[in-house]
Amino acid sequence: MDEALKDQFGRRFAYLRLSITDVCNFRCEYCLPDGYQGTPRGFLGRGEIQRLIGYFARLGIRKLRLTGGEPLVRRDVLDIVRDAAATPGIERLAMTTNGYRLVDLAQPLREAGLDAINISLDSLDSENFERITGDRRHVQVMAGVEAALATGFEQVKINTVLLRGLNDFEVADFVEYVRERALSVRFIELMRTRDNSDYFDQRHVRALAVAQQLEADGWTRYQREATDGPAIEFSHPDYAGRIGFITPYAAGFCDGCNRLRVTARGGLRLCLFGDGTRDLRPLLQDDAQETAFRESVFDALFHKTAGHRLHEGDYGDTPHLAMTGG
Repeated sequence: MDEALKDQFGRRFAYLRLSITDVCNFRCEYCLPDGYQGTPRGFLGRGEIQRLIGYFARLGIRKLRLTGGEPLVRRDVLDIVRDAAATPGIERLAMTTNGYRLVDLAQPLREAGLDAINISLDSLDSENFERITGDRRHVQVMAGVEAALATGFEQVKINTVLLRGLNDFEVADFVEYVRERALSVRFIELMRTRDNSDYFDQRHVRALAVAQQLEADGWTRYQREATDGPAIEFSHPDYAGRIGFITPYAAGFCDGCNRLRVTARGGLRLCLFGDGTRDLRPLLQDDAQETAFRESVFDALFHKTAGHRLHEGDYGDTPHLAMTGG
């Protein structure tokens, strides 16, 4: 690992987020308010995905997260999970999903080798859930959370995008939700993208203010592991679960960056809010291309910047978060 996947700022990359589709069947108003408008084909095939994961594992990637869009819309998702879990070097295999199929798939995913699961859930109230997501399957998603807990994943997490006037008043309800459930709720600060500037101005909430209130209530910061994402998590002796915050506008947010992203069509993204992708797909057609793949990744990493430029109003070329898996 000492010689692999390290940028010019000394940051090491052991975590890969791989989108396996950019199709999403929800219409979350902060991401895809008009629904999916892309072309639902042309994504990396199972063989290409298997080769890519193997290449990255031999470059030192130890944690892999499968994302979308919504990854569970792929018919071969269980096969992809099995392939990834069987890849030498991958020590933690996770997935981010909206949870609409978890009631049926939690157990098969676990048996296929999935270790951890993140479920996007922006409200505990069914009407509010529909208002935010454009979807009526709140009961189904909530049952999926319980199915994930019952299945015995090593980690179950809930991702909640904080939205002023839509769910910021539910923070106390989410805190109470983890009292008896051994899962983590992470409040994600809304991020500006190319197509949501007016929405951002209307709905953005500073997550740090919520975190400060949590500390005042006796919650203490939880120690992060080397391959963890950017969330700051808190625990409390009276609660089975944890509360976390992802605060991209906080000072030093990018200092501990440890992840790379690959889009559903094989584009390497060095930053969620960066410019441009490095097309890796042509290098996934034959095992003999692994050296060229390594050289391409190392060259891209050399050009990785110190951090995003959200504070300057520059959000790169990301039109919406489903494009690269959030």
